[in-house]
Amino acid sequence: MNVAVCDDEKKTREQIVAMIKEQYSDAKLSCFTTAEEMIAGRGFFDICFLDIEMGSVSGIELAKRIRKVQGNSGKRSIIIFVTAFREYMEDAFDVNAFHYLVKPIKEKKFAEVFQRAVKEVVTGDERREKYILVKDGESKRKLLLREIQYIESSDRKVVFHMDNGLTETYARMYDLENELGDLFFRTHRCYIVNLEKVTAYSANSIQMLNGDSVMLAEKKYTDFVKTYLRYAKNGGIVNV
Repeated sequence: MNVAVCDDEKKTREQIVAMIKEQYSDAKLSCFTTAEEMIAGRGFFDICFLDIEMGSVSGIELAKRIRKVQGNSGKRSIIIFVTAFREYMEDAFDVNAFHYLVKPIKEKKFAEVFQRAVKEVVTGDERREKYILVKDGESKRKLLLREIQYIESSDRKVVFHMDNGLTETYARMYDLENELGDLFFRTHRCYIVNLEKVTAYSANSIQMLNGDSVMLAEKKYTDFVKTYLRYAKNGGIVNV
């Protein structure tokens, strides 16, 4: 597990490193004193601890650059801000930060947040490899869940709208809804969407990453909003 610590205060860097090693001795740690230094490193980090006010490039701007580089690849860093200033919390939400720790850092709180972040990394890796098997003629085909944009019921067939095209099969939407798990939501009797691929929503439709618009039943709207906000709060990929 690769962990980055970016803070212009040496004392804070050393404190965070010590607390990480105490909980996860096998972590590969990289320390940076400025955002520019971390950007130049160009490495991928599972977890990033970022100060906010430091040098000419703030931690918020650094987080925005990290999100832009990683895009919608499906593998995104967990960002945890560490700062003495509470007023940046709204900005932290905009870059889908996992948590916001206020200095001076309390060891108990740090341990709790770091353990949750590690768990999210592990479950995220497992989730990226999850798949379902669908009938393809006489054989079966494996579809990675992270590559599914949405699923559409068309007559007796089910159409999987994938990142790289369409896949058709015979299946029941009810069975698929139960098999796919909580990263998917049935927006209408004819549609199931991947929450990771949602870019916008309104009272009656959902925009997907591939540009398609999916119907959202009026009676499903409230449940969808609650589900999506819970998904985002738990560290899901947010494109809205």
